[in-house]
Amino acid sequence: MKYLGKFDPLKNEIVSIMDKDGKITNPKLMPEISNDEIIDAYKMMNLSRRQDIYQNTMQRQGRLLSFLSSTGQEACEVAYINALNKKTDYFVSGYRNSAAWLAMGQPPRNIMLYWVGNEMGGKAPDGINCLPPNIVIGSQYSQATGIAFAEKHKKTKGIALTTTGDGGTSEGETYEAMNFAKLRELPCVFVVENNKWAISTAINEQTKSLNFAVKAIATGMPSIKVDGNDYLACIAVFKEIVEYVRSGNGPVLVECDTYRLGAHSSSDNPDVYRPKAEFEEMQKYDPLIRLKKWLINQKLWSEDKQTALDAEQDKFIAAEFSWVEQNKNYGLEDIFKYQYEKLDLFLEEQYKEAKEFFEKYPDAKGGHH
Repeated sequence: MKYLGKFDPLKNEIVSIMDKDGKITNPKLMPEISNDEIIDAYKMMNLSRRQDIYQNTMQRQGRLLSFLSSTGQEACEVAYINALNKKTDYFVSGYRNSAAWLAMGQPPRNIMLYWVGNEMGGKAPDGINCLPPNIVIGSQYSQATGIAFAEKHKKTKGIALTTTGDGGTSEGETYEAMNFAKLRELPCVFVVENNKWAISTAINEQTKSLNFAVKAIATGMPSIKVDGNDYLACIAVFKEIVEYVRSGNGPVLVECDTYRLGAHSSSDNPDVYRPKAEFEEMQKYDPLIRLKKWLINQKLWSEDKQTALDAEQDKFIAAEFSWVEQNKNYGLEDIFKYQYEKLDLFLEEQYKEAKEFFEKYPDAKGGHH
C-alpha cells in the first residue's frame, strides 16, 4: 500500500501531491495515470462548475428552484467516481454531489430537472448505478452499507461508495452504518467531504475531533485523510482504496479536506456567517485553478483552450436546460403511480380527491402542472 497505513490520521497527516500553484511537491506520490485521463477529469470538473454558474443564473430568474452546488469540491468528487468501475459499482450520494453525478454519467438535464421540482430527474439512465439524491442527511451511509451487504452476499466484485459532508458525521446513522459495515467486512468506501461548513455551523462548533478520518477508529475501520482540492492526490488515494475494498479487505473511510466555495444553497447568504478573510484565502486553493495551472505548466492546456471549452460547455448546458423547460411538467397521476406497482385503498382515495380538486380548479398550482 502506497497511501493507506502510511499517513496517520491520529497525527493529522494528509496526502497531498500538488500545491495551490499547480507545482508537484511530492513526486513519489504521483499516481499512475495518463495525461489524457487528467485532461478528461479537468473537463468534467469544469462542466460541473459551468453548470453551477448557469443554474445560479436560472434560479435568480425564477426558472429553477433552490439548488446545492459542488463549487469548490469538484476535484474529490470527480476523483472518487473515476476510481470506480461504473459497470459494477454503486454511488450513493447526498445532495451536494453534482460533479460526482456528472462524472457517474448523469446527464445535466437530469440534474436540472430535479432542481426544477420534477423528482424523475433523480432517476439515473439505465446502466448507471447512481441512486437519487438523499436529502435526509446520513441516510446515504446506511443505503450504501445495504448495497455492499448485498454485493458481498451475491459474491460479486461490486462495491458501494457513499459520501457526506462534515456536518453529516454528527448524525448517528453515519456511525451505525460504518460500524455494521466493518462488523461484516463489507465492500464499502465511506467519504467525508469536509468543506468546513454545515450550513452555517463551522467545524469547531461541530466536533472536537482532530479530524474526521479518526471517526472511523472506534469501528476498527482504517481511514485516511487526503487533500480534497488536489485532484492528483485524490485520484491516487481513491484508486488504491477502491481496489483494497474490492479485494475483500472491508470498508475504509476517506476524509477529503476541501472547502465549500459557494453558498449552502442558492437560498443561502454565506456572507452573514462566513469570515470574508477565510473565503478570500480559500479561493487560492480552488481545485479547478490548481489543476489548470498544473496542466499549463505541463504544456497540456492553454487559455485559448479554456475559452473554447467554456463556450462549448455553456452551449451544451443551455441546450440541456431548454429540454428541461419543455419537459418539466408532470401529470397528477405521475405523483401517485410512479412508485408503487398498485395503489392501496388510501392512495386511491387521495388520488381521486386530488383529481376532482384539479378538475374543479384547473388553474390551481403547487406540485401539479
